[in-house]
Amino acid sequence: MSKAGEGGFSFEQLEVYHLAMALIVEVYKRSQAFPAEERFGLTSQIRRAANSVALNIAEGKVRNSDKDFLRFLYQSRGSLLETVSALQIAENLGFTCAQQTGSLYAKSREPIGKLNSLIAYLEQSTT
Repeated sequence: MSKAGEGGFSFEQLEVYHLAMALIVEVYKRSQAFPAEERFGLTSQIRRAANSVALNIAEGKVRNSDKDFLRFLYQSRGSLLETVSALQIAENLGFTCAQQTGSLYAKSREPIGKLNSLIAYLEQSTT
């Protein structure tokens, strides 16, 4: 994974951002095996959801207030849960196996925990 510019922007200092980036790579790898007819369906949806986790962290972090950042973190958390839900759909449809889904679930647990902690911290500081 390229680390071009790492450390140059404030969001790049966040561990949760790097965890989200690692999840994106795994989602792309796993979804390559989805059926070709899903390219504009589930494959696209799961990739967009995974990308949205990191993109919302980045966009929110460079906003002018913690309140704005918090709003983007909520979006990021929702996208992460959307990714997990799409993984369940992929497994139910036989596009991936339980072992692969379990591996991605495990990769999702740490960023969701970090997002929840960051959200809780910002909720405390913005009230």
